[in-house]
Amino acid sequence: MSMRFVLFGGLLVAIVAASACAPWLSAVDPNAIDLSATFQPPNWHHWFGTDQMGRDVFARTLYGGRISLAIAFCAVLLAGFSGALAGLLSAYIGGRFDAALMRIVDAQYALPPVFLAMLIVGICGPSMTNIVIVVTLANWGRFARIIRAEALSLRERDFILIAKLAGATPLHVALRHLLPNVRNTFAVLLTLDIGLVIFMEAALSFVGLGVQPPDPSWGGMIADGRNYLDTAWWLSALPGLVLIATVLASNRIGESLQRDEGAVR
Repeated sequence: MSMRFVLFGGLLVAIVAASACAPWLSAVDPNAIDLSATFQPPNWHHWFGTDQMGRDVFARTLYGGRISLAIAFCAVLLAGFSGALAGLLSAYIGGRFDAALMRIVDAQYALPPVFLAMLIVGICGPSMTNIVIVVTLANWGRFARIIRAEALSLRERDFILIAKLAGATPLHVALRHLLPNVRNTFAVLLTLDIGLVIFMEAALSFVGLGVQPPDPSWGGMIADGRNYLDTAWWLSALPGLVLIATVLASNRIGESLQRDEGAVR
């Protein structure tokens, strides 16, 4: 385990823990309006300052992290397991099923994930459930393609052929025999995808298609503060730094896991 993994792993754990413990770290209501305390710079009472409505930016960053991270983890797990299962079954069954599934994945790759998510949310309407669904739909193909490529090299191995001769169903073979042998690749993909999904959710919130006011989210807070950058830089800068740190930490963890996996091989 490298020092980089420990460092960025600790950073990601700290951000997740701070967001999870938001009610204990900040007793301030993130949506409480105080027009007598607008645009206060970071100080002892308001660590991240206050916004144009006098709301505490630190509290909103913590609670926004709970929403952004919850959406990201749910979407990553759904996309990861559905995509991995599709890729495993595609590699094992092959034939027309494999060809049809890969054509669907190719069609999805024709549109950038963020654009696809914006298109679907724009049609279905913004809500946390819709965001999780569209982000899952925009990312499952990446898991399916990579896990399929990994599983193709295992399809003709003796233990797979024995399970097939024993009468095991394709689903049983995929979950009991193929999945354990691609778990390292799956873990790397999950970790790398966290940063991508957090960024995607922030982009949707930034353009008004994500978490709706007054609920805070990192992308929405950055969007709210962009008109006050000259006079109140902290409104966008501090939530933006937390967003960057989270995405950077998850990407570095994934890269460390990928490097360690390559070293083992």
